[in-house]
Amino acid sequence: MLERFRAFWTKVLTPVARLLLRMGVSADAVTFVGTIGVVVGALAFFPGGHLLGGVLFITAFVFSDLIDGHMSRMSGTSSKFGAFLDSTLDRVGDAAIFGGLALYFAGVGDDRLYLWLSLICLSMGSVTSYARSRAESLGYQAKVGIAERADRLVSILVMTGLGGIALDLGWDWGIWLPRVTLWALAVASTVTVGQRIWVVRQQAMAEGNPQP
Repeated sequence: MLERFRAFWTKVLTPVARLLLRMGVSADAVTFVGTIGVVVGALAFFPGGHLLGGVLFITAFVFSDLIDGHMSRMSGTSSKFGAFLDSTLDRVGDAAIFGGLALYFAGVGDDRLYLWLSLICLSMGSVTSYARSRAESLGYQAKVGIAERADRLVSILVMTGLGGIALDLGWDWGIWLPRVTLWALAVASTVTVGQRIWVVRQQAMAEGNPQP
């Protein structure tokens, strides 16, 4: 759903990509620094209850996911390793975000239910990505589901940020914004994994592969 905004942001960030290339910065370096920023923002801010600060810090580095790929295409240095590094570090950043929320609910947030929901989102988000990559390595397609990575990432960051603003203003209902989002993402991620398994199974059966 959110992929349609990629072209817009890529165009906006093109001058930044050009500047970094002129400075001799590689796309892989941008990928690495962006991931470090997301990890630091999630694990330094969220556990202490600084939800808005964490979201703002993370957002400043999330755009590296658009810049690095655009830099590779502009410089003609796209490579299989670059794609592998980008995809792998994306998983690290996603895990840090939901891990930071899990630490928040294990600490100052003090809610065991939402601690578990954060861990479910972390786990199922990783399985969602793995299911697609494993399917593609076997020659199948599995780009289906109601919870793509961009949707999960933007949803949790936006709702956590809005919740942080509400709490900073003294509005206690703000804490429910990330909570409701965790419920939605836990369900959506689990359904997406099921959808991808089903789609791959159908493709395998169409090839005549025996099924247990």
